[in-house]
Amino acid sequence: MRKIVSVVIFSLMVISATDTFAFDHGIWNTLLQQHVVPQRGGVATAVDYQGLSSERMRLKRYLTLLTEVDKETFETWPASEQLAFLINAYNAWTVELILTAYPKISSIKDLGGLFSSPWKKAFIQLFGENRSLDDIEHGMIRKKDQYNDPRIHFAVNCASIGCPALRAEAYTGERLEMQLREQTSLFLADKTRNRFNDDRLEVSSIFKWYDDDFERGWKDYHSLSGFFAEYSQQLGLSAEDVQRLRAGKIDISFLDYDWRLNSVLH
Repeated sequence: MRKIVSVVIFSLMVISATDTFAFDHGIWNTLLQQHVVPQRGGVATAVDYQGLSSERMRLKRYLTLLTEVDKETFETWPASEQLAFLINAYNAWTVELILTAYPKISSIKDLGGLFSSPWKKAFIQLFGENRSLDDIEHGMIRKKDQYNDPRIHFAVNCASIGCPALRAEAYTGERLEMQLREQTSLFLADKTRNRFNDDRLEVSSIFKWYDDDFERGWKDYHSLSGFFAEYSQQLGLSAEDVQRLRAGKIDISFLDYDWRLNSVLH
């Protein structure tokens, strides 16, 4: 009997401990569901920034909740919960940055200058320091030997048409694996950004800018060719094409990036 009671108590302790790891992204989730519009069968989305601007106080409340998390607490969370938190933070603060100038911009690049970048603006208060979008993406999400998952490139959103779709729901630690898997498939299936054309694989410039991330051994991928071969169906490759791709007999080129704002047209 004592053994049974001990097992029950231990199970309850584990459940309770697990519950403490789940940060509530509910506000952000609702905003995304209400203001992100699927396009082209779901492989892309557009953002209703006008609608979001009318609910900016709710967005700011969510950003405040993110700010209130201290680094010590964050570091006690499981890796999946940490990564979901950082992806949501990046996307939410990107939206907030757009709203500081919307509707008077046509691209996120308009928020930079000749010698400044919108991604280097230290306007984010996170873990007790002023940080930039670059700090979150490159210093945390992409930090070497931290999460080591190249699929984050299909989850973080730079408010541009060329960027992978802003997902119409918040990322959560519990569902992160499924969400990243789906985002990757959707992006690679988007023929405007990745396609097999005239015996050449034409892909997003993301794969040129961040090729190292796809060659670090995640899931035993050590080359872009190997990564693309695993998504042959989405890219429209036959079994023969895959063999040729792995053998280095199919050229890979990179498409121009569309930096226009990913906004819903009103």
